[in-house]
Amino acid sequence: MNILNMTAASLAVAIKNKEVTVMDATKAVLEQIEKTESTYNCYVTVDKEGALKQAEEVQAKIDAGELTGPLAGVPVAIKDNMCTQGLLTTCSSKILGNFVPTYSSEAVLNLQKAGAVIIGKTNMDEFAMGSTTETSAFGETRNPWNPDHVPGGSSGGSAAAVAAQECFYALGSDTGGSIRQPASFCGVVGLKPTYGTVSRYGLIAYGSSLDQIGPLCKDVTDCATIMEVIASHDPKDSTSIKREDTDFTSALVDDVKGMKIGLPRDYFGEGLDPEVKDAVLKAAEVLKEKGAIVEEFDLSLVEYAIPTYYTIAAAEASSNLERFDGIKYGYRTEDYKGLHNMYKKSRSEGFGAEVKRRIMLGSFVLSSGYYDAYYLKALRVKALIKKAFDEAFKKYDVILGPVAPTTAPKLGESLSDPLKMYLGDIYTISANLAGLPGLSIPCGIDSAGLPIGLQLIGDCFKEKNLIRAAYAYEQARGAFERKGEK
Repeated sequence: MNILNMTAASLAVAIKNKEVTVMDATKAVLEQIEKTESTYNCYVTVDKEGALKQAEEVQAKIDAGELTGPLAGVPVAIKDNMCTQGLLTTCSSKILGNFVPTYSSEAVLNLQKAGAVIIGKTNMDEFAMGSTTETSAFGETRNPWNPDHVPGGSSGGSAAAVAAQECFYALGSDTGGSIRQPASFCGVVGLKPTYGTVSRYGLIAYGSSLDQIGPLCKDVTDCATIMEVIASHDPKDSTSIKREDTDFTSALVDDVKGMKIGLPRDYFGEGLDPEVKDAVLKAAEVLKEKGAIVEEFDLSLVEYAIPTYYTIAAAEASSNLERFDGIKYGYRTEDYKGLHNMYKKSRSEGFGAEVKRRIMLGSFVLSSGYYDAYYLKALRVKALIKKAFDEAFKKYDVILGPVAPTTAPKLGESLSDPLKMYLGDIYTISANLAGLPGLSIPCGIDSAGLPIGLQLIGDCFKEKNLIRAAYAYEQARGAFERKGEK
């Protein structure tokens, strides 16, 4: 039995049945990290001692019957923008290069209560700003399918760690596609839940009205299982929502008869790679053959999504990143003259180019004289985009389309042209602007041997529709051979 080939849910069952111990699983992951990490660079911090200690403690609780959940004993990786008590949390930025939080984020605490073993913190685009994990201060992460290509971003380290079998599942965060796009590029499953479903407490903010934590994992069963553990109402997060319908695994049924699926014509036009288009439309045909009603429709306002998103996200980022000033925590410049000079030098030396670009853009759109012209207008368009989706969901249960216009680009291609990188988010950002759930599932491999992702978008609080459609598709598609298993 190769432990690393198991899904998170099947490993938990094996541990419960005493076929595998928690220590076996933890050691298998740590050995894999030693073997492949120098190539892929998925982690900023690997907590080897802490993980082995946790494995012992969790095993004792499982043996005592205290931990019986569906993820007990399974090793997990956490994106490095979620606070973990006593464990370095950097946001892949020099400015937080020495920050060790005194508390853990709510999503991490929920996993620990369920018996998860935290292996370490995964690499990411600095402060989640980027689509390739190349803006990290700790070097880029490489795609396990082809190390010359990016793994996507900003949760690229989490997606690559799952694909490279350096963990069984991982947590990521999604501000404009940062879970779904790396899931697509790395051939794994990723879900961005409805805004407010998973607490943002302890998640270091980028765009507070857009950020949402979600899972990156090997299959749809894992996805539903992890969501049941991390979804919770949290009084510490004012945007957290109390939901009664978090039994996501109940949607794991191979039945889409009568489900109405809409294909937005705007998502299949100019700029979409023909191989991606073919793979996604074939997946739609599979669901149609299984009894779903699939039809095309016009989803308006798609061309306004990118300027709207980057205006709002940059504005929120410039406010959220004000706190990193060299005074309270994090990096402080060594040589300065006076307080203002210390602020300037600490931030200039601590932040990378992409983060500075977005802080400047955000400060500009919020400044006097431009606030109405840009920021307020963007908020109005955001409301119109939500309205367009509301209209679509009166007719359809699920909207189906591509995750990204292409498969994973080569390292270095995107950073040379930031605007082109921003345009790569065209199919994912609307879900964040409207607070909707979105799921990415592998649906093919292109001629270069890179995975293609299929995106399913649902109405607010309708994750179960996405899980049902994805599960039915997965059953018809059969096993998707992950790169690490070759």
